[in-house]
Amino acid sequence: MKLMLPFEPKPSKHTLSYADKLLLLGSCFSDYIGMQLQRAKFQVLFNPTGIVFDPISLSRHLEDYATCKQYAVDELFLYNELWQSWFHHSDFSSINQQHTLKHINDAIQLAHQQLLSSAFLFITLGTAYSYQLKKESTPVANCHKAPKEWFNKKLLSIEEITTALTYAITTIRKLNPSLQIVFTVSPVKHIRDGIVENNRSKARLIEAANQLAEVVEECSYFPAYELVTDVLRDYRFYAQDMAHPNQQAIEFVFEHFCQTYMNDNTKQLMDDVMQIVSAKSHRPLNPNTAAHQQFLKTFLDKTNSLGKILPMLHWDDEVHYFSTHPSTNQ
Repeated sequence: MKLMLPFEPKPSKHTLSYADKLLLLGSCFSDYIGMQLQRAKFQVLFNPTGIVFDPISLSRHLEDYATCKQYAVDELFLYNELWQSWFHHSDFSSINQQHTLKHINDAIQLAHQQLLSSAFLFITLGTAYSYQLKKESTPVANCHKAPKEWFNKKLLSIEEITTALTYAITTIRKLNPSLQIVFTVSPVKHIRDGIVENNRSKARLIEAANQLAEVVEECSYFPAYELVTDVLRDYRFYAQDMAHPNQQAIEFVFEHFCQTYMNDNTKQLMDDVMQIVSAKSHRPLNPNTAAHQQFLKTFLDKTNSLGKILPMLHWDDEVHYFSTHPSTNQ
């Protein structure tokens, strides 16, 4: 009995390695995959200027990274006692104007440096709905819980999406011509828009992303949306809100991500790294036993050995834990 459709994404002709820097940008699903890569100690930066859902805002962020734009005071606004930016997540909001400004500009500088040297840029599109300030007709990335009367809500056309993203890609390619760009569509359901409206939105994103993958050089599509929606196809793979994929679904997508973008050597190295990461998280019941002392020594040796193979990663925390953990001094 078949319980799911057989579907395997094709291996990419361009594979990533631990030597590569990676940049992930887009919806909260970028955070999910970014955290998986970060835990495995890849050189990854994800959503440095906050989660971005719609293609217009996403394109603006990419252009900001490419030009290393520095925002000015007059681009902030005061609302609910906080200095905020219409173009950035509420994580950047603060009661101190200069603190908000510095937080935003420091994040852009960090993203600019990562973009300069990244081998891959993964872009996750969340929604085709764009919100615009009525007063200025300006698209915003975050409404900051302002009254809905302040905004117009627009369902972007496929052409509007591809035009905005093509311009952003052209801009960043001037900075990093060899950058591999991968589009994906978030499987997170925007059910507050309505079920029909969510599906219309996702359909436009999927078509736009695949059009770009077909016509833009060194640009491809990874089917995260399809893996959750068409392969798993079951609400047991969603959180209680029935909108966000649960951890099991995220791990399922990440496994396919690794199969698509990693060769056997990188996957083996990742397994070795995760053994060390898991060992560091281990909390022994009896830390003073000889067995635990041997456990620490074994993983200190493994860490030092892997550090020689992957010197570009930071191993100080692991070396410190396995060599100076309190139990080793008792």
